[in-house]
Amino acid sequence: MTLQPDDYYTLADGRIVFTEQYHLKRGYCCASGCKHCPYDFAKVPEPKKTDLLKLKKENEKQQQ
Repeated sequence: MTLQPDDYYTLADGRIVFTEQYHLKRGYCCASGCKHCPYDFAKVPEPKKTDLLKLKKENEKQQQ
């Protein structure tokens, strides 16, 4: 899959962050705990999965 400009963004320290759009095109959870995972971290093992879901929920509340 060829990356498109709206598939990712780059942080100030040079790390690449994949967008929700990219993850949806890929079609599955990779179990890495990605920031924009649209699959609710389906393959991430516990307890990390629960922690990530809590963090995601907190971030969504702050954005409202």
